Amino acid sequence: MTAARVGIGGPVGSGKTALIERLLEHFAQADIEVAVITNDLVTNEDAERLRRNGQLAPERILAVQAGACPHTVIREDPTPNLVAADRLDRQFANLDIILLESGGDNLASTFSLDLVDWWMFVIDVSGGDDIPRKRGPGVIKSDLLVINKTDLAPHVGVDLETMFGEARRVRNNATVLGTNCRAGEGITAVAKEIRDAVLFR
Repeated sequence: MTAARVGIGGPVGSGKTALIERLLEHFAQADIEVAVITNDLVTNEDAERLRRNGQLAPERILAVQAGACPHTVIREDPTPNLVAADRLDRQFANLDIILLESGGDNLASTFSLDLVDWWMFVIDVSGGDDIPRKRGPGVIKSDLLVINKTDLAPHVGVDLETMFGEARRVRNNATVLGTNCRAGEGITAVAKEIRDAVLFR
């Protein structure tokens, strides 16, 4: 039996790695066995950050270098990520979930369903409340849209109610959740979406 594979995509700086760190805390408390695959362009920076954090054994965190096009290894040719996920499944028979973090990409980024069972897209309020209106495939097609850094809204002139309303409208009322990873706000709701989607199907 293979672990459920959950994709986490979004632009550079939207807070994907910070969200993973918070999710790892939640899953550890719930006795859910997790591993992580990070994608960076030509470094292992995100994987090293997670290893330094110490929430998972280092061997449960693998890095895939995507090269110049971060979306290629999650959509057009996800083979490197598939190989990494298969390796984790073989090495850790008790895994429940493998989180696959995309390298920072634009709003057009999507995950191949050959790679993941379910995926979320992370944007943040500092990018502006017009992001949902741009109707990027990542915003529209993801199973879950996360609007991160909600605490910054007053500082960057973003009306959160408007941003969330626009996001729900372009997604035809599919789920949109807000998070403030620094304070741990909204993490339980995101974790519940993952658990309900891939563990309790």
